[in-house]
Amino acid sequence: MNAEVQSAVRSRGFVDLAERFALIAALLAMVVVFSILKPETFFTWSNLSTILGSQAVLVVVTLGLIIPLTANDFDVSIAFVLTLSAMLIAVINGQMGYSIWIAVAAALLMGFVVGVVNAFFITYFRINSLIVTLGTGTFLHGLTLWVSDSMTISGIADGLMNVVIVWRLFGIPLEFYYALLLCVAVWYVFEYTAVGRRMLFVGRGREVARLSGIDTVRVRRGCLIASSLFGAVGGILYAGTQGAADPVSGASYLLPAFAAAFLGSTSIRPGRFNPWGAALAVYFLVVGITGLVFLGVSSFVQDMFYGGALVLAVTLSQLVRGREEQQF
Repeated sequence: MNAEVQSAVRSRGFVDLAERFALIAALLAMVVVFSILKPETFFTWSNLSTILGSQAVLVVVTLGLIIPLTANDFDVSIAFVLTLSAMLIAVINGQMGYSIWIAVAAALLMGFVVGVVNAFFITYFRINSLIVTLGTGTFLHGLTLWVSDSMTISGIADGLMNVVIVWRLFGIPLEFYYALLLCVAVWYVFEYTAVGRRMLFVGRGREVARLSGIDTVRVRRGCLIASSLFGAVGGILYAGTQGAADPVSGASYLLPAFAAAFLGSTSIRPGRFNPWGAALAVYFLVVGITGLVFLGVSSFVQDMFYGGALVLAVTLSQLVRGREEQQF
């Protein structure tokens, strides 16, 4: 191997390394800057544990999103599944007095049913996933308003709150570790199972995957059902965090989750939706917003930050993909 080839290989290796870990470096840089500017508020263990624990719901929703995205499908109904999941727990447990675990089971069953419905309309009638999940999400929003009578419902049992936010490990609420375990599970499926490989093949080329013998319909259905189940889990964690449910809570998670999903696809495994990149992107966005708020920036910066981050994240994702047109 001549010197020019060796130099090109080293250069390519450095670029690859920079792409994989640039988001980590940016996150650490933000932490350092905000810690220097606001050491008495930002650089504290209390603030760190709050950030890690409070964003577990967003991590779970983002993990749910990247599953169908990997197979080239959207699921915008996931945020409304979250809302209805939390509301079912509040109604069944808080209002009707049934066991909290019966309420949790009902929420998971609802998530499964919504996933099946989404998968049926998308794969059987071959309707664009964005249209179907937007429609089912809007339907779920109306159902949530009906079930709750458009009111916030409290009274959720302490048992759920204990296992979600009250009990802590190393000062961090247990909900953070639940999100971490789900992240490990998704990573294992993506990287080490045949299912994960099939999802990637289907996402990269649905017709080519079908001609290669992959049951693309089955893969897409499984991804959509898994996404809805993750939304239901997010609702359970939300209910355990708040001790209540309000009928519009889930909508605030949709834009940040998409921003984190696309931003995460530029990190760790550039060019792919991946769980570690997604989780890292969630905390990158949240650290940025938290630091700006501590510096006295008005709260409306959150929407500006998430909206700008989504456009930037998709742009960076396209650059990593070589500006290949995405066929969703």
